[in-house]
Amino acid sequence: MPDTPLKQAPPLDISPRPSACPGLWRIVAARDGGICRIKLPGGVLSAAQAEAVADAAERFAGGVIEATNRANLQIRGIGAEHPALIQHLLDAGLGPRHAAGDDVRNLMLSPLAGLDPQRVVDTRALAAQILAMLEGTPAFHRLSAKFAVQLDGGEALSMLDHPHDLWLSARLLEGEPWLVFGLAAAPGAGQALGAVRYENGLALVREVLERFLALARADQSRMRHVLDTLPVDTFLQGLKLDIRRDPGALAWRRSPARAHWLGVLPQSSGSALGAAPPLGRLTPTMLRGAARIACEHGDGSLRLSPWQSLVLPSITAVQQPAALAELAALGLLCNAAEPLARLSACTGASGCAKGLAETKADAVALAARLGAGAPASVHLTGCPRSCAMAHVAPVTLLARAPGRYDLYLRDPRVPGFGSLRGSDLTLNDAGAMLALPTEPLDD
Repeated sequence: MPDTPLKQAPPLDISPRPSACPGLWRIVAARDGGICRIKLPGGVLSAAQAEAVADAAERFAGGVIEATNRANLQIRGIGAEHPALIQHLLDAGLGPRHAAGDDVRNLMLSPLAGLDPQRVVDTRALAAQILAMLEGTPAFHRLSAKFAVQLDGGEALSMLDHPHDLWLSARLLEGEPWLVFGLAAAPGAGQALGAVRYENGLALVREVLERFLALARADQSRMRHVLDTLPVDTFLQGLKLDIRRDPGALAWRRSPARAHWLGVLPQSSGSALGAAPPLGRLTPTMLRGAARIACEHGDGSLRLSPWQSLVLPSITAVQQPAALAELAALGLLCNAAEPLARLSACTGASGCAKGLAETKADAVALAARLGAGAPASVHLTGCPRSCAMAHVAPVTLLARAPGRYDLYLRDPRVPGFGSLRGSDLTLNDAGAMLALPTEPLDD
């Protein structure tokens, strides 16, 4: 792996604002130690930065690194040396120079932004402008640490189910690129509210955020809270941009995304490889190994995905077999058919005081009980917050006691996790139920 020097940062001089959400500058306590969340611009991580994260997890924490469902990384089990950990990560270029600019870096792109052959536009330049505006505009530092924006370039590999406070999705109108947008929803399900020319994307984000901050009460931290009390048309009337709201723009629906994100992924030139740490947890050895493979077979970078996985871009067809074998040897999942690749789980009782079961260990046990016909996505959560899943999974197992769960199937007609199909189930019971065919509920 190339030895890339890391720029030394100035000493820490600004304290982060209070919040329950972890960040790079704000380490939040959990049952298993502190949590530090590293927000990656566009989900991109260089090999040198991956090495720095692995070092930090070993030197300052218990060696647990997690891939998040917002395409970021977090380190768990952090001890008392918070300033040293933060400085180490800042020296690697993994955060803003000021704490106030850290919380607002919630901008999601496709893991193959700029590289996906199905893309309408390369969103990377606009994304960099949006991030610079968020970090550099003091007024936007008032936004909640959960306030999130998605910029979708029309890629085949794109998360379309996560709700965002503002989403923008590229499409062609009369042969020109435009951005269709929506509020408090996901591109795959949300109603398009209008469209602006692509070159006006930065201005649209600025105006929407300014409008939100002007209208939101102190208890309204998310866009959905404002729209609960204000008609969306009234919100849009306060925007100064020329917004296209004709039927051609409003009737738009996003094309379905690629069904899988593991294994060989098409790229405009060559291909990419998708690999997932089991249940989203990386060891330092895994992260270092993936970075080494990216250097030896790819372009030296990793991209985090909202499926809690890694993407290694620019792998040639000749290099694919060796790279896949090396990733699998590290313990990473490279095939969507593997049982553990279908499961996600929150931290569980050993790491979270709210967890009622050891969801990670239970997910491993459940994986051994899943057959070929089991649902493609099953989420185990230790409490109703469902922290490891940003949208409702097709199947949710909600813990009610150690080793016992209620089973829900996603149903658009039912709020929350969906339709309750089994109560107080053991893992054997749940595995047996998931082996049975069920009628589709997502129409």
